[in-house]
Amino acid sequence: MRSFWPRGGLWRHPDFLKLWSAETISQFGSTIDDIAFALVAILVLDASAFEVAALGTVLFLPFILFTLPAGVWVDRLPRRPILIVGDFGRAALYATVPIAYVADVLTLWQLYAVGFLVGVFQVFFDVAYMSYLPSLVERDQIVEGNSKLEISRSAAQISGPGIGGILVEILTAPYAVLVDALSFVASGAFLLGIKKPEPRPERAMVAGRKASMRHELKEGLRLVLGNPNLRAQAGCTATSNLFSSVGFSILLVFAVRELELSPGVIGFVFSVGAAGSLVAALTATRISRRFGIGPTTIAVAALFGPAMLLVAFAPPGNAAIPFFVAAQLVFGFTVVVYNIVQVSYRQAICPPRLQGRMNSVMRFVVWGTIPIGTLLGGALGSTIGLRETIVVGAVGGGLSVLWIVFSPQRHLREMPEPLVDEPLQADLGPEVPGVGDPLPSESR
Repeated sequence: MRSFWPRGGLWRHPDFLKLWSAETISQFGSTIDDIAFALVAILVLDASAFEVAALGTVLFLPFILFTLPAGVWVDRLPRRPILIVGDFGRAALYATVPIAYVADVLTLWQLYAVGFLVGVFQVFFDVAYMSYLPSLVERDQIVEGNSKLEISRSAAQISGPGIGGILVEILTAPYAVLVDALSFVASGAFLLGIKKPEPRPERAMVAGRKASMRHELKEGLRLVLGNPNLRAQAGCTATSNLFSSVGFSILLVFAVRELELSPGVIGFVFSVGAAGSLVAALTATRISRRFGIGPTTIAVAALFGPAMLLVAFAPPGNAAIPFFVAAQLVFGFTVVVYNIVQVSYRQAICPPRLQGRMNSVMRFVVWGTIPIGTLLGGALGSTIGLRETIVVGAVGGGLSVLWIVFSPQRHLREMPEPLVDEPLQADLGPEVPGVGDPLPSESR
């Protein structure tokens, strides 16, 4: 009897399949919680709009405070245990919400505390997760691995919010949060089943002594900011995130007040548009192999702006729906292809002992512009108008591709060999030696 289970590539890699299963369960749980956690504050605790917004800020704050030191610790410690602790820690924290609800002692301050601590675990999990994949699969399987993991994220984005809304309707919001807690328990159990031994991390040494955190952080900064291709990738992504946040921060207000779309129609449009992300996750590997890393990156990054312009030019009423759907399809497709290719590229070229610091520096740089863009979008929307603000976001997002166009990465077709690892030899004060001085670079 013929088997319908795929046989090629990472489908034959049992440890990767466990990682993929863990991430799939976790992604669906997280998208459910994106709705359920906020609805606990709104429906159960009757929180104000400001208090709900503050909850979102608390959830994001750990990424600003702890991302850089998390990279150092991820490079000092085995990464799989960090992932396991991250899953079980978040499960325990989320479980306190329904417990406190049943005991009638749930408060908004508990939600703030849970949100902040979950964010801390999330920071360490994300950095370790991106750093762990290259040690689990072969270098030529990294793009395939990231594509499969992105399939899970895209599928969760499409169906997760709907599932979350149904669970809140059936179970109430606190018990929907409990479902998310159980998803992290299941994710951690899959990670416990991975059997491939993880290489022991190499601790940097300076003058015969273990390097300080400051010294190790400098190495991560030198790697990202000193390499022209990684520097260009950080600049492109940070610029795109900045201007995308300008547009997206007022997108719902624009859709409701100027385009006169109902909440149901808006939700439908976003769900349909998210299908572009799923298509990208399924095809990114073949696209990058066919056209090359540099040309693929330039092509998809160049479409960031035009996709947002489709929304800016949408007419009022239901005639706006095709514009919105097309914009979401293009934006979702291009962003996911970009993410898969670029994350795979930096994982492939980074020396193993620097994976955590490289990923943490990249995450800090590219996510650090998001709150700036959100505040700027709100200010512009209140002064120059909503439609005009979206145009500003679209034009700025389109210009982000220039970082790649004017870097050596534009010529890159195949995944290069890892960079030569040149540890810093001394812990030299507050300056960051080597920033701006490229490490030996990959083939042009």
